[in-house]
Amino acid sequence: MSKKMLTREQAAIIGAYTGIACGPFSGIHEYAEKKLGRPIFTHEFGTGGVMDKLHEAAREDFLALCYKEQQS
Repeated sequence: MSKKMLTREQAAIIGAYTGIACGPFSGIHEYAEKKLGRPIFTHEFGTGGVMDKLHEAAREDFLALCYKEQQS
């Protein structure tokens, strides 16, 4: 069985939603700025509720990545 790798965007979505990086931080940073609609300084990820806002903003994208049985 071959292993499938996450795309950079998928890894960013997972990191943004869970707070656990499974790809480069730069991908999460780019995704966060896109989802929150503003530039984000690196230190903001640890302050001011940015991660809480990002978690909520990434929810729909994260759920879209989740496994679903295929309908036949």
